Amino acid sequence: MTAPTGVPSPLDRGRRIVSNLRASNLTIYDPITIGDPRLWLPAPELEAVLRDLIVGLDLNGLPLRSRSKKVKEHVAAALGYPVPTSFKKTQPRFVGQNCDVYTQKATNFQVWNEELNPTRRYALLHVSPDHVVDAVKVVTGERLAELDTTGTLTQKYQARFIPGALNDVELLSPVDTPAVRAITGTSGAPGARSVDYPSVGAVRPIAEIFAALRTLAGQSFRDRGYTQDRNRGGDLHRLVCTALGYADFEDDGSCPDVKHQLLEIKLQTSPTIDLGLVCPNSNDPLDIPLVGTTQIRHADLRYLIVGARTDGATVTIERVYLVTGEHFFSHFPQFGGKVLNKKLQMHLPARFFDD
Repeated sequence: MTAPTGVPSPLDRGRRIVSNLRASNLTIYDPITIGDPRLWLPAPELEAVLRDLIVGLDLNGLPLRSRSKKVKEHVAAALGYPVPTSFKKTQPRFVGQNCDVYTQKATNFQVWNEELNPTRRYALLHVSPDHVVDAVKVVTGERLAELDTTGTLTQKYQARFIPGALNDVELLSPVDTPAVRAITGTSGAPGARSVDYPSVGAVRPIAEIFAALRTLAGQSFRDRGYTQDRNRGGDLHRLVCTALGYADFEDDGSCPDVKHQLLEIKLQTSPTIDLGLVCPNSNDPLDIPLVGTTQIRHADLRYLIVGARTDGATVTIERVYLVTGEHFFSHFPQFGGKVLNKKLQMHLPARFFDD
């Protein structure tokens, strides 16, 4: 995604962080606070830096073990770290950036002897038939699980959607979590995009967000079909962005959907809410820079639950709820069940590296 004129691109921001890492003399094994604005590379910046410096890497003629080491050496150097003489068998291999690196010549992705970690970043490097790295994609374990179409993953976290009366519109969490209250303001951020990182004073209080989103009740959009859940969700996302006053609809595929307002969106035409691999009330940090000095957790997110009816041609919004991740399960009961198989093998979508 190209940044508007005057807005630093992910690559520009990434290069500054790499420069800081190089000056820090940290190793790949030294922990870094998630969101540290000087030393932590959020996923878009991490991907941009690796694309810039790893695409074109020639692996021709190298056996698998040598190829793996060469890739890790180049990744370490690209991120501003000193290159180890040998790599420890840590999980993940790049501890400081909570990142693992996989080289993919085919779409068959494998993780052995450990579970897919929902909040870890996985840097997947595609290798051409000529053994040259020609694409890079960085995704979280949660995003990888969403892409699985083979049925190799067991049931992920789910909750029960228990709707209220028809046309019910309710703010289920009257106030934000303390962390979000510390960064909210009423001035807004004119010209900001929905995919921008949140900043102090630009995050609107949950009650103000709800006042804007309650207008969704009664609105409708075209039903793209039961096999097009992602596109239907995108149509709702567009309506949400308009209601919140954003000039354009943008979706970078990361969590939360409206990053600038820490808002995750769930469209419900069935009683089951799919939550992926991270519970809404999780205390795990979100992969975004600190907001001021505040580290945002998944539990701090605001969840918009939209109950809708479809006749096969049109989706009509009938209910609107807004709740913090911290209080999510107080209103939407969690299902039990396993999260992931111990061993994972899945096929990546054909256009995975093109998105």
